[in-house]
Amino acid sequence: MNTKSKTLRQLKKMIDGPLTMSDILLATRKSKELSQSDMGKLLGTSKQNICNIEKRRTFLSPELAAKYAKKLDESEKQFIRISLQDLLIRHNLPYEVHLEVA
Repeated sequence: MNTKSKTLRQLKKMIDGPLTMSDILLATRKSKELSQSDMGKLLGTSKQNICNIEKRRTFLSPELAAKYAKKLDESEKQFIRISLQDLLIRHNLPYEVHLEVA
């Protein structure tokens, strides 16, 4: 089974509301069977930062979301869209993000 299928299965188990970058990074990390420390090394950040993202104490900028998507071989468009959606949710703004390539 490929990693993307594992990631989707992990997400389906975890989601209880809107999809967030926290959900995606946690599911991706678990599907790749990585520790927070290993994930941090892969993404060029610390274990603490991975923990803070997974616990929703830190939010990703669209730029950083794109960088992480590339390093994880995931959809850059989806990572950017969800990072922007996270900002709207965080500020209680009732909008939905849709992206188109310019």
